[in-house]
Amino acid sequence: MPGIAEIPMCPGTDNKLSTLSDLDQQYKTLRKFYENCEVVMGNLEITSIERNRNLSFLKSIREVTGYVLVALNQFDYLPLENLRIIRGTKLYEGRYALAIFLNYRRDGYFGLRQLGLKNLTEILNGGVYVDQNKFLCHADTIHWQDIIKNPRSELLVVPSNNSGNTCECLDECGESFTFVFAVTVTKTVCAEQCDGRCFGPYVSNCCHRECAGGCTGPKDTDCFACTNFNDSGACVTQCPQPFVYNPTTFQLEHNPNAKYTYGAFCVKKCPHNFVVDHSSCVRACPSNKMEVEENHIKMCIPCTDICPKMCDGIGTGSLQTAQTVDSSNIEMFVNCTKINGNLIVLITGIKGFVTCLVIPSKGYLNIQSWPENMTDLDYFLGISLLILKQRWISSLKFQSLREISAGNVYMTNNSHLCFYNSVNWTSLFRTSTQRALIKNNRDPRECSNNFTGQYLMYENNSLN
Repeated sequence: MPGIAEIPMCPGTDNKLSTLSDLDQQYKTLRKFYENCEVVMGNLEITSIERNRNLSFLKSIREVTGYVLVALNQFDYLPLENLRIIRGTKLYEGRYALAIFLNYRRDGYFGLRQLGLKNLTEILNGGVYVDQNKFLCHADTIHWQDIIKNPRSELLVVPSNNSGNTCECLDECGESFTFVFAVTVTKTVCAEQCDGRCFGPYVSNCCHRECAGGCTGPKDTDCFACTNFNDSGACVTQCPQPFVYNPTTFQLEHNPNAKYTYGAFCVKKCPHNFVVDHSSCVRACPSNKMEVEENHIKMCIPCTDICPKMCDGIGTGSLQTAQTVDSSNIEMFVNCTKINGNLIVLITGIKGFVTCLVIPSKGYLNIQSWPENMTDLDYFLGISLLILKQRWISSLKFQSLREISAGNVYMTNNSHLCFYNSVNWTSLFRTSTQRALIKNNRDPRECSNNFTGQYLMYENNSLN
């Protein structure tokens, strides 16, 4: 099993059933997120993908830390052939680590027919929901109880109209879907002395207790995946701690081999868009701490005075069920200095009012609606940016924007938006893979060279 330095990782999403209005862009975004990715750090959401799209890039995914959502699609085959483990650190609707539903076109004769989950052998937390897939075959023949670790987790797999009737078993579906393959990793054939899975029927064939999803041998380096943490290819209960006890001096001493916990991995350095809190990589500091940077390392330290106000973003914490900023939750963003999550303004959310926010966001900014009396976006910084089809925004005026740590800028079909071309977006990006896709906004030749434009040019020059 490889260590973290050898494993391509990618961030997950938390959009649930929300999709882009452009289905072609929906597919391209999915591909950009997960092409050549092996570990999804978050949720894998595959929604609103049209028929005949090439989804072979999903074959590289071996592990998902959150949940897997497959919904509202029209393709016939789900090629997650190498997905081995779903950790379920976050659950869809608070219950499901795997949710597959409504994958067919209502007015047509096509939809999801076959699951390609040939290697899925472990769901550490959460249940399974498979329903309302009109053409899906054989999903109810999978031994889900063997895959789900917690026997109390909810399991709802409803046979489709096809199941057992018009399904014709393809050459590769029959054995895999009855899990003959899984005989070598299933818990049902293991000796009683085994804590979990095994690679044979004898006591000597037990997997190491830190293994998840099966193994090829008895050692902690023979695991397909780790129950807790992967430390350079070995499965361990915890990562090497920053201090170790010296029994000779009876004191704690710094551990030169210390590592941070990052998801299910032990790392020497946290990713650039994470901060260090104790011995872990976290997205944001807790409410009683503030973020500082020392020796080029961002870390959390206790506040000496009043802490900056940290607010939950849309889809996070107290706003976990919210889809957009609207009249029911906008007061929760007043005086925020940081948002842990995303800021989403949809057409159904805001019309005719807004409040003053100062928001260095840890997620992304998605604006699809904006009050008519507000003509710019004055106070946002540190975000991935999506602005679509706005008639009222005429300028950006991101006067505090210094960095976009991850993600792209997508700005299109904003009929009055000016001076977007005067911002040097590349200088704000942290990685070489980030891009700015800006098109179909107001023609720069129609924009007057007024104070706003001069201000943006000045701001742009000050950033370089």
